[in-house]
Amino acid sequence: MHYVIHCLDHDGAVDKRLANYEDHKAYLAQAPVKTVISGPLLADDEETMIGSCFLLEADSLAEVEDFNRNDPFAKVGLWKSVSIRPFSKRVDNR
Repeated sequence: MHYVIHCLDHDGAVDKRLANYEDHKAYLAQAPVKTVISGPLLADDEETMIGSCFLLEADSLAEVEDFNRNDPFAKVGLWKSVSIRPFSKRVDNR
């Protein structure tokens, strides 16, 4: 099953995001779920990072929740909101 995680950072959290970015990347590289695609959400200026979005493949919602809870960004309190939803992938033009 696929799941989308949509996370919004606390206001003014770019420095916290950058300070924990390498730990976040290392975590994603060894995570127990498959990351199909992920990256930062951007502000209207199309440069300032304001959140994160993940499309994951996992066996269960509980597995995705555990993945998110253990992300270094989550552990340092970067995100003010997190939404996790099942996703039905219909088109993939890669």
